[in-house]
Amino acid sequence: MVSIAPYPHPSTPQFPTVYGVLEGECRRAINAVGLEPSVGFLHDFSDYQTKQSLVYGLQELFRWLIDLTVMQAFEFGSLDVPNFYFTGDDYRYRFDVDAKARFLNLLREQFNSGVKYKGRLLKWDTIIEQKATELSRLIADRSREISFDEPSPSLMRSDSLDMRNRILSLTQKDAKRLGVGKSTLHYLRKHALHDHGFKIYEKVRSRLDVSEVVVD
Repeated sequence: MVSIAPYPHPSTPQFPTVYGVLEGECRRAINAVGLEPSVGFLHDFSDYQTKQSLVYGLQELFRWLIDLTVMQAFEFGSLDVPNFYFTGDDYRYRFDVDAKARFLNLLREQFNSGVKYKGRLLKWDTIIEQKATELSRLIADRSREISFDEPSPSLMRSDSLDMRNRILSLTQKDAKRLGVGKSTLHYLRKHALHDHGFKIYEKVRSRLDVSEVVVD
């Protein structure tokens, strides 16, 4: 689900929100552990079914997932200004179907990206449910404390200037030694020449991080 926030006025700039995806994940996690979604801590209690304070409270911890995906979508070229159009009847900005599909794919990758937590590699949607579980244990007096500081996301860029230079200086012979295929090297070189951002998947990046290449 992707929700677009209404404009308060046609002349007021505002980026369309996509927090509905995150809200759905948080609501699912809260329901899964049996908590009451309308009773929270950060937001006032509301008897409106669509305004559930605990859902919004849990959502605050993971808003960065959405914000980061939006920034990456523009930086990677998955979204651009021409993809949006204005509907004057309800003062909303929407984006076209193809752009929406591209963005949701990026968002899916973001939720599926792994993070180490308590000795395990977990996806972020699993982390959301884990935090809901920890909160339920605290409320039921089965735990004495809860921390929302962990896990902390790693926001290191994979396409840094050093990595771009590394890619552009890499020969096909060197790439073969590192286990980087021709098509992958072509993709990396193509993107390293441009200013826009691009992703380097962990498996490839770990191979490119080798400080020296052995030459015969």
